[in-house]
Amino acid sequence: MKIIFGLGNYGDKYSHTRHNMGFDAIDIVAKRMGISFDHEKNKSMYGQGFFEGMKVILVKPLTYMNNSGESVAMWLRDKMLTTEDMVVIYDDISLEPGTIRVRPKGSAGGHNGMKSIIACTGSQEFDRVRIGIGDKPEGGDLIEHVLGRFAPADFEAVNKSLETAADAVITIIRDGMDKAMNIYNQKPAKPKPEKPEKKTEKPEVSKVDENVQDSVEREASKAEEIGQDSVKTEVPKA
Repeated sequence: MKIIFGLGNYGDKYSHTRHNMGFDAIDIVAKRMGISFDHEKNKSMYGQGFFEGMKVILVKPLTYMNNSGESVAMWLRDKMLTTEDMVVIYDDISLEPGTIRVRPKGSAGGHNGMKSIIACTGSQEFDRVRIGIGDKPEGGDLIEHVLGRFAPADFEAVNKSLETAADAVITIIRDGMDKAMNIYNQKPAKPKPEKPEKKTEKPEVSKVDENVQDSVEREASKAEEIGQDSVKTEVPKA
């Protein structure tokens, strides 16, 4: 069994904000698996079903972000699972919009939802999918930033990252974390700079050389006209 937690804040006020990337991504996972969030339990909305023969529970904690660990710990106790059986999806200001990273363990990295989960479960040993939202503007307020919404210019990259995050969750379930890291933690290769084409310049012919050539050609032409086998020509001095 696998249990997937998507972190966020419940309510229309927070819908599709930067801090709700976990909610948005788990919605995509649910759609792909044919699972609906039609039940409430353990301070959360959840749905369950089977994916490729494995039982899967998808959970949105309703505790608000900073107390996410309460719901997570309740679920683990209820199903007699450990943190090794779960995956957490959440936003990360250290990653640019449009990027994701997957990890099998680690610290909270300043994320309050993750701090709560680590405190309530007593472990950092669990799979996580981090979705980039970008850092706050210089001089800006962090809370306003994470509770704000993306600019239209970021929509395409953000939507793509949500789909990629869902891909990563499914890969973790199906093939394991090592495979997921190999696929989704690859940095795009930087394009190699094009080498400038080498220009081959023809050697310049001096005016003197041109005059010499013309003189030789004229004498040769005269020799042909009078039937001479050879004509001695003097090269004009430069």
